[in-house]
Amino acid sequence: MSLPLLLFFFQFLSPSLQQFPRPCTTPDVLRSKRCCPVWPGDGSVCGSLSGRGFCQDVTVSDLPNGPQYPHSGLDDREQWPPVFYNQTCQCAGNYMGFDCGECKFGYFGANCGERRESVRKNIFQLSVSERQRFISYLNLAKTTVSPDYMIVTGVYSQMNNGSTPMFTNISVYDLFVWMHYYVSRDALLGGPGNVWADIDFAHESAAFLPWHRVYLLFWEHEIRKLTGDFNFTIPYWDWRDAQDCQVCTDELMGARSPLNPNLISPSSVFSSWKVICSQPEDYNQREVLCDGSPEGPLLRNPGNHDPNRVPRLPTSADVESVLSLTEYETGLMDRSANMSFRNALEGFASPETGLAVTGQSLMHNSLHVFMNGSMSSVQGSANDPIFLLHHAFIDSIFEQWLRRHQPPRTHYPTANAPIGHNDGFYMVPFIPLYRNGDYFLSTKALGYEYAYLQDPSQRFVQEFLTPYLEQAQQIWRWLLAAGLLGAAVAGIIAAIITVACRRRLKRRKSSAYGERQPLLNSSEEEGSTSYQTTL
Repeated sequence: MSLPLLLFFFQFLSPSLQQFPRPCTTPDVLRSKRCCPVWPGDGSVCGSLSGRGFCQDVTVSDLPNGPQYPHSGLDDREQWPPVFYNQTCQCAGNYMGFDCGECKFGYFGANCGERRESVRKNIFQLSVSERQRFISYLNLAKTTVSPDYMIVTGVYSQMNNGSTPMFTNISVYDLFVWMHYYVSRDALLGGPGNVWADIDFAHESAAFLPWHRVYLLFWEHEIRKLTGDFNFTIPYWDWRDAQDCQVCTDELMGARSPLNPNLISPSSVFSSWKVICSQPEDYNQREVLCDGSPEGPLLRNPGNHDPNRVPRLPTSADVESVLSLTEYETGLMDRSANMSFRNALEGFASPETGLAVTGQSLMHNSLHVFMNGSMSSVQGSANDPIFLLHHAFIDSIFEQWLRRHQPPRTHYPTANAPIGHNDGFYMVPFIPLYRNGDYFLSTKALGYEYAYLQDPSQRFVQEFLTPYLEQAQQIWRWLLAAGLLGAAVAGIIAAIITVACRRRLKRRKSSAYGERQPLLNSSEEEGSTSYQTTL
């Protein structure tokens, strides 16, 4: 069977991890609110016959939220996910997935018993082939319809109690764009333009860092499934002290178009990409959700932003100042929090003083505004693949803070954070369910590491030795052939020289018996000057 055909079957049969799994989008499932699919491996619900998991009632935390969202029962995300499902698979051991058919992060193998640590690298430390592979994977994800997932195109109240499902297909890449939109969209309160904007289940509070950590892990996981490359990791862009968009080249994320400064260079594959979920005002006015339809080209104009809002990109000193903050959350645990590591890293507080500021976008936020295009809108920012490089580096700073301060889980807020951000709240819109507080822990426990956080010996292997070994591995056949050919040629030359020397020696021996000319060793000869002496 050909490799493309094998990949097709692998993609088709691979189980789903997030919302909305295809098996859970039918009227029967929606009416029963029971998202507990059969695992194909043994034909049982949640793989129960193999001890992988079982179907369980969903228990949602009832601890109080903060005052930022005063409504109740108006939004499908308020207590995720019982509006859609009140039973899901609970997986055992190292198993994971909506049907417990896959392995937890950091585990591999048929029975999820192999522990492995993946390393995310600086994009500028990737070999040429690694960079090209990364770009090709992105484009493949953009152009491949997800075989496992669908997106919801309406609120549950429009589905007649689940009898008329509102779902549509989406590409693997755009699935994650849509998820970022869905988790941060405004709440529709009823009536054109009647929305509540002060609501976000992944930003402006405690879950900002854990939510994006899980988001990147799943994105990485989906690329591995799509390509069959289970060594793939998301690279990061270390933007400390950068003066411009260093990754905006045609070899990487696309240079600026010479025809229009807001577009990507025609030499980059990203110039043909179309964005989705980029018109939140229009959705609010029409009381609809983003349906994944293309809405125009990818926009980016780095550096041509409002300098009063972003005076400069973050420096190494800024990062160090933020890392020195000892409290994860403070005060109301929103954008007004002072001396909060999360708020300072997200960019709503000054990295120098730790105090909340208005009218400026700092740290994480500054990169989004600096890109001055698709990246600068929260709901549509994941349309730009630079989003991945940027958030991977933000995640690495989060990791540095965790290692430096080693906070216990009790430092993560259990109550009174803005809606969706308490420890016990399930992350929107993931199926199966993941609690915010469960990911307030080191990358080591999740099976991955950042190259620049490794010890020096590991860094040398990852950043310098490994790329050369990988290149050598790719061309080893040519090197072997060249070596064999060189050895053959050298052997032939050596044989010719040996034969010639033997013949010459033989002639010398035969002529020595009849020598008639004296050697040049007279006193006159010795007294004369040679060209060597003259020189």
